[in-house]
Parts: sequence; structure tokens; C-alpha cells
Amino acid sequence: MLKTRNLRFAIAAFSIAMVSAFAAQAQDYPARPIQVIVPFAGGSASDVVTRIMLDRMGKTLGQSFIVDNRPGGGGNIGTSMAARAAPDGYTLVMSTVGPLAANRTLFKTLGYDPENDFTPISLFAILPNVVVINAKLPPKTLTEFVAYARQHPKELNYGSVGVGSSQHLAAAYFEQVAGIQLVHVPYRNIAQYTPDFISGQVPLGFQFLTNVAGLLQSGDARALAVTTPKRMTALPDVPTAAEAGVKDYESFGWLALLGPAGTPKPVIDKLYKALQEAVNDPAVRARFVEQGAEPVASGPEELQKFVVSETAKWHGIITKAGIEPN
Repeated sequence: MLKTRNLRFAIAAFSIAMVSAFAAQAQDYPARPIQVIVPFAGGSASDVVTRIMLDRMGKTLGQSFIVDNRPGGGGNIGTSMAARAAPDGYTLVMSTVGPLAANRTLFKTLGYDPENDFTPISLFAILPNVVVINAKLPPKTLTEFVAYARQHPKELNYGSVGVGSSQHLAAAYFEQVAGIQLVHVPYRNIAQYTPDFISGQVPLGFQFLTNVAGLLQSGDARALAVTTPKRMTALPDVPTAAEAGVKDYESFGWLALLGPAGTPKPVIDKLYKALQEAVNDPAVRARFVEQGAEPVASGPEELQKFVVSETAKWHGIITKAGIEPN
């Protein structure tokens, strides 16, 4: 009995000590620069938007953020590194719909568990896909395009930056909802896609705005719709897919900030507060819009639920599309 009581006292004392240590850590946090792993190449839309936000967060927290780009494996390599980092708040990860949701179906193994190996902080950006076609094609609206595609099954090519990319999945989902058959042409990078789009060889895309802004400005592309529930701030005259006549179709990229599992709640709370201040800053919001991103600050609990719902959604879409896992 005495040994059991002493053990309970020891456990209680240890718990109190840990709580006190976490509280002290949170009070002093951050005491040095914070590393943020970005599992995509520098200069990508996700990288640029993340850096804009982190720069503003650094001003709130009084410490700089150091971005560590670790591209590869559809975002899995960098995300896996972050899962193994010390949960002290000094290594975070920016991750997206691929590594946190879709890749669970697209890959046989990930090397991490998206739902259990991370402590969510918040979503911070939504990146709508823009449905664009070569301006020389006859359709002027999304419903006209759907009718045109039905008349030309498996004749219209669309480009993406690879199997499982946001552009690819957005198109695969659109095929299912609209009842059409398109042809996927994957590229290594968006620069290879642009000349083929202009020539009419690959006259269709479900792209992020930054990838087609030049094509829209030059008149080579026509925007038919955006794939989010609300119109884009940067394209106020372009209707949503629902407004344009295609109901029950929503597909968009998103960016989230997370820490390794076990990151203390006081640290997460401090990071989330700084993130909120960043995305509510008018200057940051304006720069997000320039990059075709819509700022959000959902919070930890909402992000956790969102990852679960997105995983289920994309599992169904990918399975129905017959995309084989790597």
C-alpha cells in the first residue's frame, strides 16, 4: 500500500513539474528563431504565401522564422521530417491537402500519420482552382464547356504539375460531377504547360491563379469559374462553379501550420494568436490576394476536423477515378 501511495505521489509530482515546465517554456517562447519545414520547392505558390505570413508572425513574436524547403514525394518527405522533430515549438511544418489528406490514398505508405503525428495550429490560406480554357475554344461559360466536352469525350487535354496534384484532383473530381471525360497531361513544372496551353495542344486547366494570371492578362485564357464556395477576391467577376451551373463541386488547395505531436498547448496558443494577427493584417491580406490566396484562421480544433473530412472526401474521389497508389 505504501509503495503504491509513494508511486502516486511521484506521478503527481512529475505531472506538476511537467506542467510548470511547459508554462515556463510558453512564457519564454520563442527564445530563438523557429524553423518551418515547407515540403515544396521555393517559389511555389504555397512557399510564397507561407513566407508572407511567417514574416508578419515574426514581428508579433519577436523572433524570425527560417523556412526550410524540403520538396519531394508529393510533399511527404518534408512532412515526414517534421513528424519526427522535437515537439518544442522550434520546428513547425506548413502542409497541404496532399500530404495531410489526399496522399493517404495516393501513396501506399507515407512514413507518418497525418491525424496523430502532428499538433494542429490552424489553416491560414485557401487557394481556389480556376477553371481556364484556351480563349480560341468556343465555350464562353462553364455550362457551355460541359456541353462541349460531352460532345468531344476524351479529346480535351488538361495540364497539371503531376499525378495527385491539386490541379489533377480538381479535374478528376470535375469529370465525376459533370459527367465528362477529359485527358490528363502531367508536367514536371508549370513553365512546360504554358506554351502547350497557348498553342491549343493542352487547352484546359484547373489551375491556381498565379499559374495562369499571365495567360488571363494576355487574353490567351478565359476563366470560366472558380472552384470555391465564394468568389475570389482577385477575380470578383468570375463566378463560382455553383453560380455557373455546376452544383456540388468544390475543390481547392489549402495551407496549414502544424507542430509535431506533443507540442505544448501554451506554445500552440501563442503561435495561433500570432497567426491570427498575421492573416488579419490588411497588408498581409492584400499580398495573399495577389498570390491568388484567401486568408483564413480556423484554429487548432477546426483544422483537426478539416483534415479528417478532407481525407474522407479525397479518398472517395481518388478511388472512383481509379488513380493507382504509388
